[in-house]
Amino acid sequence: MLIKRIITASVLATLIALAVFKIPMEYFSLLIGLITLLAAWEWSYLIGITSPTKRVFFLIKLIVPMLAIHYWTYILELSAQTLELSVQRLAPVAKQADFTTISTYLETVDVPDLRTYSGALEWLVIPPILFWILVMILIRNTPTGVLALNLKLCYKELIGWFILLSAWMFLSRLRIFYGSEMTMYFFILIWMADISAYFAGKKWGKAKLAPVISPGKTVEGMYGALVTGIVSGGVLSLIYSFQWMVALDFVLLSVLTVLISIYGDLFFSVVKRQRGVKDSGTLLPGHGGVLDRIDSLVAAAPFFYGCIYFVYRSIS
Repeated sequence: MLIKRIITASVLATLIALAVFKIPMEYFSLLIGLITLLAAWEWSYLIGITSPTKRVFFLIKLIVPMLAIHYWTYILELSAQTLELSVQRLAPVAKQADFTTISTYLETVDVPDLRTYSGALEWLVIPPILFWILVMILIRNTPTGVLALNLKLCYKELIGWFILLSAWMFLSRLRIFYGSEMTMYFFILIWMADISAYFAGKKWGKAKLAPVISPGKTVEGMYGALVTGIVSGGVLSLIYSFQWMVALDFVLLSVLTVLISIYGDLFFSVVKRQRGVKDSGTLLPGHGGVLDRIDSLVAAAPFFYGCIYFVYRSIS
């Protein structure tokens, strides 16, 4: 099993690295989108949607906002041009119809430039960050209560839609706005933390982190992952010669991202336990399904992006 896991992980890591560095941003976003849809297909099964038609409809409900987000700037441009043209056309019509007040208003109104709202999407990172922090607090303090939580199907569907769309959106934007190297650092950070947690848990693991949810995870394994976050942030700071304040920001950012990723993994373990299955699927040998492989990334992506956004803003 371990050999299968290593081979599968190595192949996937190579493919992701090639995608991050070699393919254009649009195709990278498309690739991440396809992976997200595979994960969404598995999520629909985990929450109890058995009808293929309903599962496909769930995917469609993801695809539509994905397209809207991807073409957001084009939508704003088209909307701005339409609004400006409408005002220009309506003003003389109102004047001819002797609607003096309306024509005067249309001739003098300062039409808002909708293009300036292109950065509004950045603030959408706040809800998923708050969601994952809440998940972490709940699992840490009341794991039994979380496991016993029995939500309606529509709420489970909404949660899956929300977290998967957020992960796709901010991972895509990470590559677009902060480049291939920062995107690759994010992947390496989560992968190395996962590996460290596994081996630290094997070597020193005694105290269970959340035994009712995932008996295999230990507190010592979590500490191993957090140490990896510290080391990764420090190495990145040395490579880019960050000033010490920025270096501390990146170390803290890396540690907190790893922490969120651990509880993201536990969150998906809760969903699988409620469904009564070990894995979300069987697509990846040694790993189970796509969702089993990307669960930590789904939780960590919005948090990492949000922190990077505010760190870069503070620098500039």
